[in-house]
Amino acid sequence: MADIDYQSLIPNNVNLDSDKRLQRALEKWQPAYLDWWNQMGPESFQLHDVYLRTAVSTEPGGWAQFGYVKMPEYRWGIFLDDKVADRRIPCGDHAGEPVWQEVPGEYRNVLRRIIVTQADTEPASVEQQRWLGMTAPSLYDMRNLFQVNVEEGRHLWAMVYLLHAYFGKDGRDEADDLLARRAGDADKPRILDAFNQPCPDWLTFFCFTCFTDRDGKYQLGALAESGFDPLSRTCRFMLTEEAHHLFVGETGVERILRRGAQLAKLDRNGDARAQGGVPVAMTQKWINYWFCYSIDLFGSEISTNAADFFAAGLKGRWAEAKDYDEHTALNQWHRLATVENGKLTSKEVPLRNAMNEMLRQSYIKDAERVVKRWNQALEEEGSSERITLPDSRFFRRQGIYANLPFGPDGQLLAQDEYDRNIGNWLPSAEDRAYVTSLMHRVQEPGKMANWIAAPKKGIHGNSMDFEYVKPPQA
Repeated sequence: MADIDYQSLIPNNVNLDSDKRLQRALEKWQPAYLDWWNQMGPESFQLHDVYLRTAVSTEPGGWAQFGYVKMPEYRWGIFLDDKVADRRIPCGDHAGEPVWQEVPGEYRNVLRRIIVTQADTEPASVEQQRWLGMTAPSLYDMRNLFQVNVEEGRHLWAMVYLLHAYFGKDGRDEADDLLARRAGDADKPRILDAFNQPCPDWLTFFCFTCFTDRDGKYQLGALAESGFDPLSRTCRFMLTEEAHHLFVGETGVERILRRGAQLAKLDRNGDARAQGGVPVAMTQKWINYWFCYSIDLFGSEISTNAADFFAAGLKGRWAEAKDYDEHTALNQWHRLATVENGKLTSKEVPLRNAMNEMLRQSYIKDAERVVKRWNQALEEEGSSERITLPDSRFFRRQGIYANLPFGPDGQLLAQDEYDRNIGNWLPSAEDRAYVTSLMHRVQEPGKMANWIAAPKKGIHGNSMDFEYVKPPQA
């Protein structure tokens, strides 16, 4: 295993000091990154001491250390998983051939595009979440927000290394552009629509980290199967860090559901709002919104790009090497429900052209397991209400179902019926205003906002009254 060099200006386990030209290029990019972080990172908390984890190894198990860090001093770096001896390209037309250590010329442009699209999501989420610290429901949650933020910054570093190391001037220009775009900016928005949506409240943050970061998990998993080995190794370690982001989202939504159920029981009319909580039915609307926005990120159900990526061995299915016996996907078909003449009908498409949908279905199965845990929590709280995932045809803006009036149950509706009911399925302006009204910062150690239940345990063995974020000393 290559040890992480923390003596270098840029921590790394890729022997960066052996390539002086690359080292100089990244050291030139580093001040621009720090300028971006100080401008667009967590607002008003750059001087606070935050109890963060930092990677010290890429080995499973004890790969991180915990301690207080001021976020601008966090040691962002470049960490790749260990090489797998005699690794072979797991899928596509090159399946079984040795993996590439350099970018194949014929795939240079498309591989750069794949890396840039993934890279762009990392700073985008930091920008979307930059104001949330001001309304954190506890120091525990504030710390978790900042942990997610610094690791998204490190994931940006991971992709920028690939751009600098393997794509020359084009890669350096792309790395600069990653710091120039802004989430939600009218003139220079982020590449993917979900990363231009506002994140004004903590219910949104938890749904985002549960569902949108889960898309990241599956995109990284597909790229971990890549025949371009440096990308595969990069994504494998990113997945290790990404697990915490999903934990924050899953448990955050669960805690809101639990508290909503608890407060409903305290009210004689069963109204959690009357007790200052978020009703389960209102949380369902946020889940609908972010689940649908997130499944859009997989792209169209029928895609020549997805077929080309798979054929080239640049992306695989989830757990391609482990879970599949046949890796070419030739002369195989996938059945889809499509709309023809205003009605749903079944259609078979070549499996390679359905690779986006294959990845989306793996994601949906994972999300269903999360919802099952949430419903167990509601049952434990004595609530009869349950959460459901909307059908993957509902509220779509990408793919073959885009802008069609499907209900949450997947049935095609008349447009006027859809329009009448959309406010029952997605957050209304009134819903958003109410949730915003609950957002007030709680900064006393061990205390928790009324609208969210306390977590079951603290971080890294610490108690809930541990001071996870310390203000600057006068």
